[in-house]
Amino acid sequence: MSESSKSKSLNLNPSPTLQCKDLHEYLKSRSPQFLETLYNYPTICLAVYRELPELARHFVIRLLFVEQPVPQAVVTSWVSQTYAKEQAKACTTLSELSVWQEAPIPGGMPGWMLAQSFKKNLKVSLLGGGRAWSMSSSLEPDGKARDVSFLDAYALERWECVLHYMVGSAQTEGISADAVRILLHAGLMTRDAEDGSAVITRAGFQFLLLSTPKQVWLFLQHYLHTAERRSLSAAECLAFLYQLSFSTLGKDYSTEGMSNNMLVFLQHLREFGLVYQRKRKAGRFYPTRLALNILRVRCAAPLEAAAGARGHLVLETNYRVYGYTSSDLQVALLGLFTELIYRFPNVVVGVVSRESVRQALRGGITAEQIIHYLEQHAHPQMLKSETGGIRSASMLPPTVVDQIRLWESERNRCVYTEGVVYNQFLSQVLWRVVWLLICAGSTHKLVLDEYMPTPRPAGRLRGAAGPRPRGRGAELAARARADHGGDPRRTRRRQEVLEALLQEQLVSPPGRSTRLLSLLANKIVSE
Repeated sequence: MSESSKSKSLNLNPSPTLQCKDLHEYLKSRSPQFLETLYNYPTICLAVYRELPELARHFVIRLLFVEQPVPQAVVTSWVSQTYAKEQAKACTTLSELSVWQEAPIPGGMPGWMLAQSFKKNLKVSLLGGGRAWSMSSSLEPDGKARDVSFLDAYALERWECVLHYMVGSAQTEGISADAVRILLHAGLMTRDAEDGSAVITRAGFQFLLLSTPKQVWLFLQHYLHTAERRSLSAAECLAFLYQLSFSTLGKDYSTEGMSNNMLVFLQHLREFGLVYQRKRKAGRFYPTRLALNILRVRCAAPLEAAAGARGHLVLETNYRVYGYTSSDLQVALLGLFTELIYRFPNVVVGVVSRESVRQALRGGITAEQIIHYLEQHAHPQMLKSETGGIRSASMLPPTVVDQIRLWESERNRCVYTEGVVYNQFLSQVLWRVVWLLICAGSTHKLVLDEYMPTPRPAGRLRGAAGPRPRGRGAELAARARADHGGDPRRTRRRQEVLEALLQEQLVSPPGRSTRLLSLLANKIVSE
């Protein structure tokens, strides 16, 4: 990893915890108007139906061919009271997704009825009919057909371009400006305050720890949020994505019949590695495994071509880390929190040091994220103890894990608590007492008027601005000497009193206020 990339990581800005929403959570966050538009596409209706809970799917099928509202009491009777919680969850999910709606029944009974657009297009997706998909045109056999292994390698290469850019690796050629804008919009990267370059954030590091299908789905969610800026319909783009998810891996599809907006969207998917197309104007394309795994985010397996993506790290008790990988991306990720000392064709050696961990902590990466990454990518040999048995606790050396947490705790020595400002009423009483004491010592009122400081704003605690300069006390004492005949002895004592006042602050703990009154009383009475 280059020195420039390491220096950039010092300027990382922490961001909120990353949340990867599934399809239902994403749709619940959108407006009902967007959902109504979305349910005009049969592929979306089928995808939503497949992701529903089992009871919710049961309700949908029973209501699919009913043309009138069904009383809610009847729907409740379909499920035993033993599964009341599951029934409540299913009903809530269907309502939040606007799959069904409340409809009144003659007689005042509440009822349920499927949304018309959802019911119509779900029938189309299950029974057939309707318009043909935009990519369903027949094609002649491709003379340069691509097999599954080639598509997996292509998808991995294109997607790793995005990940290389995030970690600051030198292999960032090929990444598009659209991908960079999406990373910035998603909060995975941010602009450096000094040179304006893009640097990874805490959410970006969490993004790197996700599985590849989850990374792609989260990336596409933020793409859809910015689709309107590209004059694209988010609903149309999402429908096309789910058309790709229902396609067959290794089969080519035609671009005939696709609108200009969808052709532009297809080129963006080509840049991200979701489809393969030899040329921009080629009339066919191949969906890759990244596109097919959109519907299987929770249980999708990683790309078969991703060699060394898991189980390649060995951590020793001497803080050395051995990464048995030839992937430049994995090496760059390891360099975020270790000092790389050796690099060989199939192995890299690094050391977890205090400085490397503190550098990662300054970048917003937490100790738990580092530990989780080491555990997630631990070599299979780390899962076994020296005697051949399975470790009961973490597979990482406990001394190293504890030390990483201790290095993080060094940055949390100071606990910031909410400050308490001295009561304004008591401060006014205090200064009235000071005024009486000074007047009792025959100090001219002009001295007090000149001295009285401007009240501090709320929240400013004592010591924030430092003590007042002593030269101010000398100036006031000179003015008092001019008003009282220039008695050196009285002037010197008044100067001491004024300097004591100037060193105190308007907002002080009660104990210091008591000492201040005692000091003033002793000095003035002694005159």
